[in-house]
Amino acid sequence: MLLTHATTRVSALHARVRTPRLILLICSAAFLFGQGDEIRAMLAKSQAMWNRGDLEAFVTDYEDAPETTFIGSEVVRGGTKAILDRYRRRYPNRDAMGILTFSEIDTRPLAPGLVLATGKYSLKRTPAGGGDASGRFTLVIRETPAGWKIIHDHSS
Repeated sequence: MLLTHATTRVSALHARVRTPRLILLICSAAFLFGQGDEIRAMLAKSQAMWNRGDLEAFVTDYEDAPETTFIGSEVVRGGTKAILDRYRRRYPNRDAMGILTFSEIDTRPLAPGLVLATGKYSLKRTPAGGGDASGRFTLVIRETPAGWKIIHDHSS
């Protein structure tokens, strides 16, 4: 009888300790899934801005800071103006820009307010615009007072 009572008390204590952990895990999972949805929404907005030919709006998803980097065939450092200049050189007109599609987007939290996003991009272009192109990207995205902003973009 004494053993049964002790076992019941230990089980009850163990259940009380696990319950807050379970609640924390459920809340954390909901928060993390929410981050992924926010990043996907940001990328959908970026895709729409590109497809209407608005490079100035497109680069607003990058953090305007000297540490912001873009790595492709060249390395660009320094805020939205430097990144905008790079995009204007590479995509000087609507034919060169084509129609952008992001796919296979995956997000992974790195720390509170910091997310790694990976995916695939495809550009549908005419032969005069350079022909179709596609590749992979890795983004490091930080939550700022102005919303989620890309602080590092590696596209190839």
